Amino acid sequence: MTRSDTDHELGQFIPLHYHFNMLNDVARTGAFEEAIAYTVKPGARVLELGGGTGVVSFFAARGAEHVWCVERNPEVVRECRRLLALNGCGDIVEVVEADAFDFVPPEPLDVVVCEMLHVTLLVEKQLPVIAAFKEHYLAAHGPPLPRFLPEAVLQAVQPVQQSFEFHGYVAPTVHFQDGTAPQPRTRELGDPVVYQTLELADAIPQRIVWTGAVGVTQPGSLNAVRFITKNVLAILPTEHRSVDWLMNYLIVPLTTAIEVRPGDNVEVAFDYAFGGPLNSLQPTARLV
Repeated sequence: MTRSDTDHELGQFIPLHYHFNMLNDVARTGAFEEAIAYTVKPGARVLELGGGTGVVSFFAARGAEHVWCVERNPEVVRECRRLLALNGCGDIVEVVEADAFDFVPPEPLDVVVCEMLHVTLLVEKQLPVIAAFKEHYLAAHGPPLPRFLPEAVLQAVQPVQQSFEFHGYVAPTVHFQDGTAPQPRTRELGDPVVYQTLELADAIPQRIVWTGAVGVTQPGSLNAVRFITKNVLAILPTEHRSVDWLMNYLIVPLTTAIEVRPGDNVEVAFDYAFGGPLNSLQPTARLV
């Protein structure tokens, strides 16, 4: 499958109205603003891959000497240029209509921001884009690589009992949850277990293959797995903290429910390619 075959997918050709929904995400936008304020030093050269409406490039322009904002969707490019000019930074931010997979900056950079993010690192193409960027950048400019934002991603799985009944209609389907809101339909059967810690400056894998034991602390019917993704946008060593963005949880139903009790161990396994379709995530679980 080529990139042109997947233009319709989220992360490839996001429609304009969806970008404004992202602007309204206070946790996301605020975290990027704080992380960029720390990371982008005065006079820096910054690249944003997948610029959308340009808000992240706007944050970078507060300190940067020059920002390249790469966006593929022509409609979004036009709106991005209009909004950046409206906010008085059109002379600092250069909006480039190009595919983020292929763009090579004309000069060395200090910071690269890539907010093509989706829980579990599926659907959106952040990791493939970063891997392609590294290859092209090193060929054009040599080492060192610039600093990446986000700096790292932590991913975890959690066993849950999920109610899939809606007014008498049973629909065990993949869905998202707000990680900051109560979830009365979800019964947590154990603690989250981290299955991946990935630093974007390191080698970028193409897929994740994981099998691991998840402990049960509550009795119930294990019928779904909750996936949790936390992006470490910037590490602030002098302040002994990091700027993080916890994405929405992802609930994936299991084919067969397992009755569990405290002390049980459940082996969870899955295998998927980063940036692949959401339905490629098909976890299995069994008592061990």
